[in-house]
Amino acid sequence: MDFYNTLIILGFFAFCGGLIDAAVGGGGLVQLPALIHTLPQYSLATIFGTNKLAVLAGTLSSISTYIKRIKIIWILILPTMVSAFIFAFLGAMSVSFIPKELMKYIVFFLLILMAIHTFIKKDLGKIHTYIQCGKREVLLGIFFGALIGFYDGVFGPGSGSFLLFLFVRCFGFDFLNASASAKLVNLGTFSAALLFFIPSGHVLWSIGAIVAICNMAGSIFGAFLALRYGSGFIRVFFLILLVFLIGRMGISIFLP
Repeated sequence: MDFYNTLIILGFFAFCGGLIDAAVGGGGLVQLPALIHTLPQYSLATIFGTNKLAVLAGTLSSISTYIKRIKIIWILILPTMVSAFIFAFLGAMSVSFIPKELMKYIVFFLLILMAIHTFIKKDLGKIHTYIQCGKREVLLGIFFGALIGFYDGVFGPGSGSFLLFLFVRCFGFDFLNASASAKLVNLGTFSAALLFFIPSGHVLWSIGAIVAICNMAGSIFGAFLALRYGSGFIRVFFLILLVFLIGRMGISIFLP
């Protein structure tokens, strides 16, 4: 595969990944396999670093679109972002000590439970019922930020979707507000990862820049669709993504 065809393929999948990520999270499930397939000559660390650079750029783009239209609960989101940043960094440091096979099984069954709960609760995430934020909610946000941040540092797939679900289920957000808030928290996890990858030289800057631009374009379009069609659209998109993620992880676990 020549260089220009590689860039076209990566650009297409980066756009799709950005679109999905802006709406419901999980865009890495599209973009990362494309990077691995088209850049087999590079180490996984370099591919992961290049991917994180692109998704960080895409996330910043979608957040700039969301913030203009969504009221962010900063008193809850900021401590959650800081917690996610710190624990994503710790998770990356601990990656060699955590059994990833065990993590796969845990995440697989959690995804199934999330999908069943979201499907059964038809009104879940349709109405924004959040009223106020006290000490209990802030502490809960810090706890969830630490949990998801550490998971993202160690393993990663579906972290944005877990955040979206937690904001809906535990804080009463609708899917639209939850999606915007999840993107902000993901800024912490992506930034922490890049603190490892950039100093160690594991970023392909030229390829990463092109992938980032395409991811940003997809992210802006994905945020537009989410804002245009609202929480009902995101709920359906979220369920489709969960089914895809469950299927993909199920195949890797049971049919390696």
